[in-house]
Amino acid sequence: MPSQADDKRQAAREVIDILHEISTLLNTNLDRTELSLCVSLIENGVNPDALAAVIKDLRKEAGASRGFATEQQQQQALPE
Repeated sequence: MPSQADDKRQAAREVIDILHEISTLLNTNLDRTELSLCVSLIENGVNPDALAAVIKDLRKEAGASRGFATEQQQQQALPE
């Protein structure tokens, strides 16, 4: 017989599954682990708008870093 803790874990998995489906439809590119972390942060008082802004900024910085690295690799590949 499932315990109360098992029931809670199952319910949490179902919530994350639903959120992941919504996330996929909205093209957020967040996986289940990332969604779980976001939910946990929000449940612990983090402002959702601020969290979204931080995620956008981090992605922008990561994209810029990748672009910089790609540009450097292309320059190194050019014959002198």
